[in-house]
Amino acid sequence: MSSYLQLSGINKTYGNFTALENVDLEVEKGEFVTFLGPSGSGKTTTLMLIAGFATPTRGTIDIEGASLAGLDPQDRNIGIVFQNYALFPHKTAAENVYFPLQMRDVKRLEGMRRADEMLDLVGLAGFSHRYPKELSGGQQQRVALARALVFEPDLLLLDEPLGALDKNLREQMQIEIKRIQKKLGVTTIFVTHDQTEAMSMSDRICVFSNGKIEQLGKPLDIYHRPKTKFVADFIGESNLIPARITDAANCKAQSNVLGDVTYGTQSGTELRDGQEVSLVIRPEHLKLSSKRLADRMSAGIEIETIVNYGDNALVIGTSESQQIRVRVPGADVVILNEGDKCFISWTQDDVFVVTD
Repeated sequence: MSSYLQLSGINKTYGNFTALENVDLEVEKGEFVTFLGPSGSGKTTTLMLIAGFATPTRGTIDIEGASLAGLDPQDRNIGIVFQNYALFPHKTAAENVYFPLQMRDVKRLEGMRRADEMLDLVGLAGFSHRYPKELSGGQQQRVALARALVFEPDLLLLDEPLGALDKNLREQMQIEIKRIQKKLGVTTIFVTHDQTEAMSMSDRICVFSNGKIEQLGKPLDIYHRPKTKFVADFIGESNLIPARITDAANCKAQSNVLGDVTYGTQSGTELRDGQEVSLVIRPEHLKLSSKRLADRMSAGIEIETIVNYGDNALVIGTSESQQIRVRVPGADVVILNEGDKCFISWTQDDVFVVTD
């Protein structure tokens, strides 16, 4: 059984510049997949190819087994929400939402009824007759979302739709978009460079870098088991420590900083004895103590900086000239001081290996 949305061997070049190279992706019906990556990584280019605003240099894009090749954007039955909302200033909220139905020859009475229903779904009941200038940024975003959904699209594409909102409103809209998506069951592609958005909203995350997919997986799988150094560094905070594999069969490595280390079992990563790698330990997986703990691997550290966030603190120190970051509960900060010499400790399951 084929996937609902399938991209196969997608390449996109602009002259001598390759924007995308051999992108393969399958998305299941009703799934919420986020394209995550830095600027220029290829995530928005991929979205534009799906939408029909650009054409692949090579490769195919199918929805339910039917090719999108040759179809104009308006013929693809895809809903799109952009960062700038793109609302008609001279139309009311309901008229903006009705517009795509009007283009599909839906009569005004029926179309406006459906527009009002969709505005109610996005939390804007009673706002039908307001113009965009009379709405806040978050309300305009909801109108744009309602407009993209009112014609029951096969696919919903969201291109950094929350980038112009302040932090609190952005977090509120994250919850709302996910609620609406689950209620309607619409297959959704969400583009962002914000890892927090990706982690909190997605069924799966597709991490892009330099026109390629670095990793595709569930948010916690990507967070706890990144496959590459780029993914480990881009998603969340990581301690990346140089090491050499000493016994791949038994998951053992040696590091000047951490000494002899046993790491967690890697999935899908072929390692060999003598290979140069990076050990990854998340700051929240490290513990600080005044002495070595018998049941955990450990190394000495000298505290240089303490950054207090209230509920937690980031402790930055050095071990063998390697900077180490540790997340500790806020209550523990009172017993720590810059300049203290103590120990970091971890378990085998806290350590994983990535290659370049």
